[in-house]
Amino acid sequence: YLRQHKLKQRKRRHNMAKKKSGSKPKNAALYSRVKSEAKKKFKVYPSAYANAWLVRTYKKRGGTYA
Repeated sequence: YLRQHKLKQRKRRHNMAKKKSGSKPKNAALYSRVKSEAKKKFKVYPSAYANAWLVRTYKKRGGTYA
């Protein structure tokens, strides 16, 4: 039983590592425009604040993720 449990855990970890590709924006042109604005607005890009602003602004303007 213990061996089966460890194999299941290993498979789960492997699958989790595969899925970390992230979401992709559906409207690439809009995302690109907002991203360039973020680069101008923040001294440090990429940063957590800049990326949060980017996602929030992209969604406000009607952008969605796949």
